[in-house]
Amino acid sequence: MARDMSDKDILKMELDQLKKEVSTSRTAVSATAPELIAYAEAQSAEDPLIKGVPEDKNPFKEKGGCIIT
Repeated sequence: MARDMSDKDILKMELDQLKKEVSTSRTAVSATAPELIAYAEAQSAEDPLIKGVPEDKNPFKEKGGCIIT
């Protein structure tokens, strides 16, 4: 798409995008980090990466094997 546009059109698109980004409200990471940590700790009991997946519900468990005799 950008190949079909002139340099002026591309610069106009970039300017429009920057105008949108300037108006976006921002919060410091230091203010939101405690909330993120609290949320992650509250959800950790149900997190399969921490708790693990029960063998009977694991879709990637090998169903059986192949024996060549």
